[in-house]
Amino acid sequence: MNFKIPRGTQDILPENSPKWQYIEQKAHDLCRRYNYKELRTPIFEQTELFTRGVGDTTDIVQKEMYTFEDRGGRSLTLRPEGTASAVRSYVENKMHGWADQPVKLYYIGPMFRYERPQSGRMRQFVQFGVEAMGSDDPAIDSEVIGLAMDLYKELGLKNLKLVINSLGDKESRNQHRNALINHFKPRISEFCGDCQDRLEKNPLRILDCKKDRDHELMKSAPSILDYLNDSSKEYFNKVQSYLSDMGIAYEVDATLVRGLDYYNNTAFEIMVDGEGFGAITTLCGGGRYNGLVEEIGGPSAPGIGFALSIERLLMALETQGVELPLNQGLDAYLVVMGDEAKKRAPKLLHEMRAKGLTVDGDYMNKKMKAQIKAADRQNAAYALILGEEELANNSIMVKELETGDQELVSLDELSGYLYSRQS
Repeated sequence: MNFKIPRGTQDILPENSPKWQYIEQKAHDLCRRYNYKELRTPIFEQTELFTRGVGDTTDIVQKEMYTFEDRGGRSLTLRPEGTASAVRSYVENKMHGWADQPVKLYYIGPMFRYERPQSGRMRQFVQFGVEAMGSDDPAIDSEVIGLAMDLYKELGLKNLKLVINSLGDKESRNQHRNALINHFKPRISEFCGDCQDRLEKNPLRILDCKKDRDHELMKSAPSILDYLNDSSKEYFNKVQSYLSDMGIAYEVDATLVRGLDYYNNTAFEIMVDGEGFGAITTLCGGGRYNGLVEEIGGPSAPGIGFALSIERLLMALETQGVELPLNQGLDAYLVVMGDEAKKRAPKLLHEMRAKGLTVDGDYMNKKMKAQIKAADRQNAAYALILGEEELANNSIMVKELETGDQELVSLDELSGYLYSRQS
């Protein structure tokens, strides 16, 4: 029987994994500078966590979750996003009682959604996300946005566009909700079934519908910005002011609606503005979710965060021709000739690796010429040639593959010699 990888998933082969490692390390380093700490949560959680946390009117909950019963009859779901799990951990581990607030967390890990696979969308994908919980200061909103922008810029992406909006506080959203219901209700029969279901439950989600986005009522729908109360306006103005002070360019888009039910006040997306990226231009999305902690059983604690897909980030880097500074070569490749040299090889390789050098050697009993070719294929800086004569003199021939220069070096001094030659 021939086994094939499940649809919507991928093998990340050794030739590509260094790109993932580089991006993940960049994210770790950036979060260290921003003083965000890594959180690792289970890949599956109780299903109700996502129905309550993400929202039962979302496409994620209604159509995309991988849900199953375990042997104890409990309903579990592979996590479709990271925020609900982070908030659950925040509540369960009583992080709201920690002395240092806000609690600043980040995560990197696989998520699962039953979507139609296409470029930039996988059924198993990796998200990098950030959550800051415990503060309702608009300055933390600008910090979170700044962190996301910094990651893309430091990786070399250009033509970035930051789009922001305010979804308002509870009072503002309720007024806007009523206005949307009155706007769509007389002609709701012209919309898709999902929109009809959302009219009373969450009419804001109608604005995010892909099927009916060209309907004339979409263009004339009431803007949330017209329904912001004074406190929501002041909050949004402060976020914009901080972004301007930080030198971060942005656009205000009153039609921006995040796809999850828990967002309020600040919402944002980061896009690639330019040709060659296809229809999917959004790289990152996030916003403020005051009330979500309470919904999941915790105290009143505001929060803000974002998440981005590593797959989509890699696609953007490839489209723009950005070459990541990867070091995939070997420091040296050990070439052995003769039985005694081959016996010595495992010990010599082990000693060099213990010194921190990246080295490899032949395990296929190849001839010397084939071993040199293997060293070249693996982008080794040096070929270390060990034969019976060199072994008898406790030495080894070090050949620089780029120039062809050779030098006889004592085996006792080999590691130090290689270090001294590193640029």
